[in-house]
This record gives sequence, structure tokens and C-alpha cells, in this order.
Amino acid sequence: MPPIFGSLLETDLYKFTMWQAMLHRYPQSQAQYTFVCRNTPAFPLADLIDEVNAELDHLCSLAFDADGLSYLRGLRFVKSDFVDFLRIFRFQRDFIRAWADDTELRIVAQGPQVHVMAFEIFVVAIVNELYFRRLETAATLGEGRRRLAAKIGELTELAVEPQRAHPFEFFDFGLRRRFSASWQREVVAQFRSQLPQYFRGTSNVLLAKELDLVPIGTMAHEYLQMYQTLGVRLRDFQRAALEDWVQEYRGDLGIALTDVLGMDAFLADFDLYFAKLFDGLRHDSGDPIVWGEKALAHYGKLKIDAHTKRLVFSDGLSIGKAIELYRHFGDRAQLGFGIGTYLTNDLGLEPLSIVMKLTTCNDQPVAKLSDSPGKTLCDDDTFLAYLCQVFHLDRTG
Repeated sequence: MPPIFGSLLETDLYKFTMWQAMLHRYPQSQAQYTFVCRNTPAFPLADLIDEVNAELDHLCSLAFDADGLSYLRGLRFVKSDFVDFLRIFRFQRDFIRAWADDTELRIVAQGPQVHVMAFEIFVVAIVNELYFRRLETAATLGEGRRRLAAKIGELTELAVEPQRAHPFEFFDFGLRRRFSASWQREVVAQFRSQLPQYFRGTSNVLLAKELDLVPIGTMAHEYLQMYQTLGVRLRDFQRAALEDWVQEYRGDLGIALTDVLGMDAFLADFDLYFAKLFDGLRHDSGDPIVWGEKALAHYGKLKIDAHTKRLVFSDGLSIGKAIELYRHFGDRAQLGFGIGTYLTNDLGLEPLSIVMKLTTCNDQPVAKLSDSPGKTLCDDDTFLAYLCQVFHLDRTG
């Protein structure tokens, strides 16, 4: 079979936006990213090791082509010097290692952060696609298409409901968790043609380019986490990260991620200055209703009209969950729904829960606590306890 990836443009937009900010401000930063499987797969992922290494070999042979670079240059928030960097960029095979440890698949990328941070999306998508190739049967795609038609039906029925103050808008966040590249393309193309009134874009930059869609994304947890190690006072790391983002993009890409330490700790730093500068907030853990009510209350306390702000939900969504949230908040703020696994890997097979997360930066541990205890990530209990103490968080990991 051909390699899974044929273009370095086929990654999530937020990789490019974070990459540019890091290149401009902390090009010397060193980082380690570690692959983690959170659930029990149908067979040991270690069985994939030879195929994973072959895919990584191929990935490290790719370069950005002129057409892809031209597309990136056309995005108004992408700076010309970043495109020049990408023109000469290649993944370095020495910076990533994959091996089998009994039944476990181990993958670690380590080196200069501007050289290793982009491995994440590719690695997770590679493991997913190799895994599901072994589980696919003759009936799998048929079931996927049946479920896709049901989703389109759900959204078609939404049109008969009373109109709310703000429209229902959703987008594809499913590159990392997809069943396959061809299935993601089929799903995205169907939503683009069948539901243009609701479907607003995709995080997959290559698909956005080829299907004439809006590329969607701003920042991920790693962006804020790295500031835990950059020499600012730990208590100020969220403010420092948000300030640098504002200076880098000056009004573009204005959706802030709230759950590196949880919503309460985030809002304590998200004062009137940031609340006015950022267009809105993204939910990625915890109860979405509770989160949304806290966001609206915070804007209200700051005397900011919530109708001018956007709440983006992106945690384990289905079409049904998104519609429920829309019914709850649709008359109170602008909304967006980033849907991943349920769009691109809903074919009747149990999805993998895999990530490749930043674990150390500049030889120091980093942590993500989030609003869901199961999503806590930190390999250093001492640092985690210290972080909780500094931010007055009642967490134990």
C-alpha cells in the first residue's frame, strides 16, 4: 500500500500557528513528546512497530512543495519568514524513535521543539490508520456510510427548529483520530456538499486547500504548557502565553484554550484585557454546560456582551451532543463545534484513545490538569504538586 502521508501540508492548522509563534520567540527551546495509549486496543500496538517505522522513514523524506507553501503564504496570519523556514524544513529521523516494549508501542520525539513538535499529528494518524487496516472488514465502510447519512439527517432536521440568535456551525477536527485518510476526505466532502449552511471547515490544512474550505484552528495545550518552562514566574505562565499570542497574531486566531489547568484557573488570568482582545474560548474537558455558564458569567462580570464572543466546543462531541449544546447556548453567544472521532472514525469499530503529548520542555516537566481528571498529563508528581500549590488547585493528578 502507498504511504499514509504524501504531503506535509496534511496536518492540523494549529500546528502551523503554534509553530510560527515558537519559531519567532523560542527557537532554541528543546522538547520531548511521548506517545500514550489510554485504552486497551483489540491487539497489541507493538505488533505495528515495523510498519510504524517504515511510515516514519517515509515521513522524514518529505518536504513542503511549492504549491503548499504558496497556499500557506496566502493565509494572512502566516508570516513570510515562517514560509521560508518551511521551505527548507525536513523531519529529522534522528529526532524520533519507535520501538516495541513487550505489548506496548513506544514512540518518543526529542530535540529542538521547532523540529519535533510537528511529529504529533502525523504519528497519531499513522498509528490509527495502521491499526484500523487490520480490523476493517467488507462491511466496515458500508456501516460508516450508513452512520454518515444518519448524521446528515440529524442536521437536516435541525433546519425546522425555531431560529436562534446565532447559527449552528460545526467543523472537522478528526485528522488525528481518523479511520483513514480516504475516509476523512469522503466525510468532509459529503458535509461540504450536503450541509454548506452548517459545515464551516476542517483542521486538515491539505483538505481545506483541496476542497476550498476554511482551515480551522488556533492553539493546543502544548503552546501554553511550554510557558511553564520558559523562565517566567510559574504563576504568570498563562498570561505570558496569551500575551505572546496577541503580539504574534494581532487580532487573528482569537480563540483561547482554557483547560491546561482548568477553567477556574484560566479565568483568574483571563482579565478584561485578554477578554476584549480574544474573540472567544475553546472547551476541551469537563462538563460543557458548566464550562459555558462560567464563560458567560465571566463575560458578564466584565460587562462584555457575550453575543460578540464565540464559545467553541471540542471535547468528545457527536452531532447530537453539539445540537444539545446549541439549544442551550444558541441564543446567548456565537458558537462553534469541532467534532473529531465521531466524524472521521465512526464506523462501528472501537476507537483508539491515543495521544502524543509534550512531556518535557527545556529539560523540565510540564503538566496539563484540564477539567477532566482522566486527561491529566504529567510524569513528575513533584512538579504537579507544586503547580497545584501555586494555583491553589485541589488536584492530585
